Amino acid sequence: MKKIDKLILKSFLGPLLLTFAIAVFVLLMQFVWKYIDDLVGKGLDVGVIAELLLYASATFVPMALPISVLFASIMTMGNFGEKYELVAMKAGGISVRRIMLPMALVALLMTGVAFYFANNVLPVAMYKYRVTLYDIQRKKPAVSIRPSEYYDEIDGYVIRVNHKDPDGRTMRDIIIYDHTQGIGNTNIIVADRGYMQTTPDDNYLLFTLFDGYTYNEATEGEHADSRPLTSIGFDKQILTFDISAFAFKKSTEDFFSGHYQMLNVAQLDSTIGGLNRGLDERYHEFNDVLLHKMRVYEYFSRHTADSSAYINVPQIIADTTQIIRHKLLTQARAQAFNAQNDIQMYASYINSDREYINRHYIELMRKFTLSVACLLLFLIGAPFGSIVRKGGLGMPLVASVVFFVLYYVIGMISEKSVRESAVEPIGMWISTFVFIPIGALLTWQATTDSSLFDLATWKRWLRIKDRAARRRPASRNQAANP
Repeated sequence: MKKIDKLILKSFLGPLLLTFAIAVFVLLMQFVWKYIDDLVGKGLDVGVIAELLLYASATFVPMALPISVLFASIMTMGNFGEKYELVAMKAGGISVRRIMLPMALVALLMTGVAFYFANNVLPVAMYKYRVTLYDIQRKKPAVSIRPSEYYDEIDGYVIRVNHKDPDGRTMRDIIIYDHTQGIGNTNIIVADRGYMQTTPDDNYLLFTLFDGYTYNEATEGEHADSRPLTSIGFDKQILTFDISAFAFKKSTEDFFSGHYQMLNVAQLDSTIGGLNRGLDERYHEFNDVLLHKMRVYEYFSRHTADSSAYINVPQIIADTTQIIRHKLLTQARAQAFNAQNDIQMYASYINSDREYINRHYIELMRKFTLSVACLLLFLIGAPFGSIVRKGGLGMPLVASVVFFVLYYVIGMISEKSVRESAVEPIGMWISTFVFIPIGALLTWQATTDSSLFDLATWKRWLRIKDRAARRRPASRNQAANP
């Protein structure tokens, strides 16, 4: 490897890794902000939260790679141009194409890595991420009974503790409302003091109460109408509350298996084939049902009229009595209404099946499009950076955001169109087809030293045009007044 290649790679890999880390971090913070309510106040272990964030970060890699390549290429070539290193390399006989070659090889390598990651690592990471997030969302908030507040997170009970000691276990002036019978405050337990603890498996919460009373209002039996109140004193009483729903439990490993986001290319291709065959069977089923109803209606039409031979419907209506004519029309309306309902029902089923199949196509195509985007956005970023010749963080960051947002918006529009069957699955490549000519034009402009995108050239041209416009009126006045 030549020294010039080492210099280029060193200038390119630093911004590439930094931008990749920043992109993943920004996407991760967006994820945390979205699910902050599901993470806070549940007493989750640090390991569980770290596991979720790790899996979530892995799902952001396919999107972070293209934008990091785009930003790093613009920044690297912009720095070379701004510091006149690009001019020096050209003066030494090194073309722009040759300067871009080491970075292009890295971008090509990133394309392969991105596809391998999307096909092999991403399905597993997405599966683990979905399962962990689902388990966290199912977990109830941690048991946190605060003084002078009514706590109702335990099903069937409302607990109020007026004072709680600093140890977090000892409580005083306790009131427990038992609503397990679902008929109001008919059972109340009052205690002067007590303490709480959980079982080793965290499935039960134990309340040990001292010096209290149990008030029970009878709602059954022969004295139910008068609702007598029974009061029973106790020196010590132990209550057991089921808090298994508050514990974090992992779902079974096959809970989310088979989801299109958890499949690789081969599995998606096989699944799509099976779904298409199922859709064809639904089409045939719909045709058979509709044809059967039409035959039933034809049979009814033949045998309703009191005639020995079948004549066409207009002739039957003309010759039969008013009662038979009314029966025919009523039955025809009913059959038409039933046929219309069947058509709408099957159309809904078919549209739902087609959308589900399209989601598989989208996931299949996305594995390729996001991988190719690494190389495609490099072919846009590197020439653009050599043309504008602005390094640092300002211009590269703005240009990267503009290009990537444009690419992303076009991709989202295409994805929605494919999902709604407005275009074929190949429509997922529309953003790629749009950006290929842009990349080719920028590359041609950069390698031929064209001044089409050179701001200095445009400024000089505008100044020359402005001076020419100022001279014209003066020359006209001199011609009018010789």
